[in-house]
Amino acid sequence: MFETEMNNYWKTVVDTIQDGVMIVDKDGTIVSVNRGMVRMTGYEKAEIVGKPCSFLNCDTCEIARERKGDHWCVLFRTGAMNMRRCTFSRKDGRPVHVLKNASLLRDRDGVVLGAVETMTDVSELVEKDTQIEAFRRELRQEDGFHGILGTSAPMQRVFDLIANAARSEAPVIILGESGTGKELAAKAIHDIRGDDRRPFVKVNCASLNPALLESELFGHVKGAFTGAYRSREGRFAAAGGGDIFLDEIGDIPLSVQVKLLRVLEEKVVERVGDHTPIPINVRILSATNRNLTEMVREGAFREDLFYRINVIPIHIPPLRERPGDISLLADHFFRRIRLKSGKKIEGISREAMRLLAAYPWPGNVREMKSAFEFAFVSCRDDVILPRHFPPALFGGGTSPAPGPPEAAPHPLEEAQAKRRRLVQALEAADGNQSEAARILGVSRVTVWHWMKRYQIRFERKIK
Repeated sequence: MFETEMNNYWKTVVDTIQDGVMIVDKDGTIVSVNRGMVRMTGYEKAEIVGKPCSFLNCDTCEIARERKGDHWCVLFRTGAMNMRRCTFSRKDGRPVHVLKNASLLRDRDGVVLGAVETMTDVSELVEKDTQIEAFRRELRQEDGFHGILGTSAPMQRVFDLIANAARSEAPVIILGESGTGKELAAKAIHDIRGDDRRPFVKVNCASLNPALLESELFGHVKGAFTGAYRSREGRFAAAGGGDIFLDEIGDIPLSVQVKLLRVLEEKVVERVGDHTPIPINVRILSATNRNLTEMVREGAFREDLFYRINVIPIHIPPLRERPGDISLLADHFFRRIRLKSGKKIEGISREAMRLLAAYPWPGNVREMKSAFEFAFVSCRDDVILPRHFPPALFGGGTSPAPGPPEAAPHPLEEAQAKRRRLVQALEAADGNQSEAARILGVSRVTVWHWMKRYQIRFERKIK
């Protein structure tokens, strides 16, 4: 009784299985398929049954088919096929990657009646593996000059200066607007030496108050100040034998500038709370987006320190001064972010490329990267269009021509536009303030201040 009931319900059981199931007779003609096979192939059941199994164009089937004796297929000689990876064609021509298992069907006397095959669709896994491998190749690929992209004449001159500076022990200062890639240039100077044993130590001078900056640079002894529970080695000592990169050196207060000057002149440091000089062997690489010459005239930066660090100046041109690099950078960011996001976006429209070429890029390369990250979040089309970029780009991509004072935007309109951009960035970042800051090309603290100023409350979405 139980066996009879099982036979009655067997079709329902097989149709419930998500994998494809196909039964063929001894000649390879398909006699039955389940719903999973219909869904997987895109064919209706009536289009499949009665056809030879070869009509699916399975790539391993051609290899397996042989005519040795009565065995037209290896399966009928071996009796089974386990976890064989293969690809067949759907009705619409798209390939389907599957794992195939097969076994012979016999009657009670052991006579072969046909065979059953089950197929598990692994196309998504194969696609993910392909994306991951492409991503790995992309990350391994050496882009441009030590990670700095540019084929324009101004950038070629920069690359020559970097290569020449790398062969010298003299201090180097890298000048340029925010977002031009000054840190990449400093790292390139360090890397060209090719000695992995030489440390490269970075210090952001603008992110620390004077007391903490002095301790970070030179170190301190236990008890030197409140909270100094143990002695600490400074960044100069940590960079011994290598390079120290002082980013935003124009923000160093005068009190620390005096001590930094002594480091450059005497090659020694003194830890906070100690007067014992410690010899160091460090090359100083510095960077700033400020006009140090003007700061020297105003008394905000020591002239003697300026001449000490300004031995080999390298100026990184802003993006608006090298428009020939815009398409190269756009293609680079498009490919990188597409790989990371996994979105099926085909490319950048001509209108969008014209927009990118016309925009002045006040935030330089960093702003372009953020603009593409925003575009990939907002794009629901096959290609990136102008409207997918932040409003600052498609709302008024080119610099306005000088006009009379009344042509300037009203402060209220400007504030409303800034508030609108902030809300859009927060929406694109699902409320993540750090991500919104990256999209806008500003710091997280700036985003927090803007939210407070414009009374914006935006709850972060936890996924």
